[in-house]
Amino acid sequence: MCGIVGVVSQGPVNQLIYDALLLLQHRGQDAAGIVTQQGRKVYMHKAKGMVRDVFRTRNMRALPGNVGLGQVRYPTAGNAYSEEEAQPFYVNAPFGITLAHNGNLTNAQALKAELFSTDHRHINTESDTEVLVNVFAHELERTTRNVPLTPQDVFAAVANVHRRIRGSYAVVALVAGHGLVAFRDPFGIRPLCIGVGADGTVMVASESVTLEGTGHRFERDIAPGECVFVDMQGQVHAAQCAQDPKLSPCIFEYVYLARPDSVLDGISVYQARLNLGETLAKRVISTVPPNEIDVVIPIPESSRPSAMQLAQLLGIPYREGFVKNRYVGRTFIMPGQAVRKRSVRQKLNAIASEFAGRNVLLVDDSIVRGTTSREIVQMARDAGARKVYMASAAPPVRFPNVYGIDMPTATELVAHGRTVEQVREIIGCDALIYQDVEGMKNAIGKLNARLDGFDASCFDGVYVTGDINPEDIARINEARVGQEDPLEETTSRLSIPNPQEA
Repeated sequence: MCGIVGVVSQGPVNQLIYDALLLLQHRGQDAAGIVTQQGRKVYMHKAKGMVRDVFRTRNMRALPGNVGLGQVRYPTAGNAYSEEEAQPFYVNAPFGITLAHNGNLTNAQALKAELFSTDHRHINTESDTEVLVNVFAHELERTTRNVPLTPQDVFAAVANVHRRIRGSYAVVALVAGHGLVAFRDPFGIRPLCIGVGADGTVMVASESVTLEGTGHRFERDIAPGECVFVDMQGQVHAAQCAQDPKLSPCIFEYVYLARPDSVLDGISVYQARLNLGETLAKRVISTVPPNEIDVVIPIPESSRPSAMQLAQLLGIPYREGFVKNRYVGRTFIMPGQAVRKRSVRQKLNAIASEFAGRNVLLVDDSIVRGTTSREIVQMARDAGARKVYMASAAPPVRFPNVYGIDMPTATELVAHGRTVEQVREIIGCDALIYQDVEGMKNAIGKLNARLDGFDASCFDGVYVTGDINPEDIARINEARVGQEDPLEETTSRLSIPNPQEA
């Protein structure tokens, strides 16, 4: 997952893009970049780190212009340590194109070979974004050879991009001297929306909260397969560019990735998490009698709405039992389980009075590796809990994700190939309650009847693009060069800014 934003305005956009990226910081903390355009000259600054660290006053002054885009990166393909792979990416022909994207191309390796042998374009990094910008540039050059650029040329180029690439992608791109392009994959796996400011400024962004937080009126979500072209005067042109689009967004956006105050594809993320808590309550009742639970405690942060709704429905007190230290470095890049275990306790501290002598139900949004869940269960016991039950608002994560969430390989997933009882033994809790896959889909899906379904591949193993097999998954994992594990269950989430405070 990454966060992207694009802006066309009549005034300087550097500060506006910076503010938008702060609102998207929860979607990526590895690197950040901003590109602006003044006249036909493009200005860019990008580097590894958080938005507040990447952009200083001198950097902002060097980003003039009324059109621009930005991205916060969460590495899911390529090299997580390479400064060169921070986005956006730039190619100088045709016109000069700068592009950033959120998602993951599943046929990037095949496209690299095709770009070299057929399109005569060189790829210099392991980033699939560089592949994408070159495919888009090649197709735009084909549609505009020796003629001025029109919106119809952009739409034709994007239609060809859809035919060539596979996977998930929400894209923003600048075509120097012409305007902003935004488009979404034919399944709408990754989110993208558009809004307008009181002064006529047009903004596209990954989440609606970005528009609202910068004073723009949310207009609508960009449809799956749709392309939006905003010219330099702020005129919006739009067309459907995919042959058979379907709205099947990633369900993990609602479970964990997105901010709770966002609305994605007509679904309130906060309400979705409340609904998950409601259906989870029914699962809890079938496993542990409510009179055997003294208190419900969430594991910060995104499990709170589900935990509150569950506690209310069961008539059990809801308490905050863990306090998070936001100023400790990431644990998932530290070598060795001993160091990781110690760092979990540095990041999360139990309030002993909420655990002492009680049977506690811990609620998390999901369980990925299980290493941190095991440590948190032990923390609850050390704080004096009599019994520790664990509930997950999401079903067991049994399959890798190939669409832009860097989940571990199948063998690293604690639920892969194991029964719930076996996972419970590994985590060390007295009872383990998972959400049901269909219950999760129904709880969220009923909030928007227009959906064609969800990508829930990490839970059910069904990849909506229909072109993924075990060999593809192995190849994609091998292509992830030198990466840490950005989604090591709650451990990594403890390093991500609270989406409600981002």
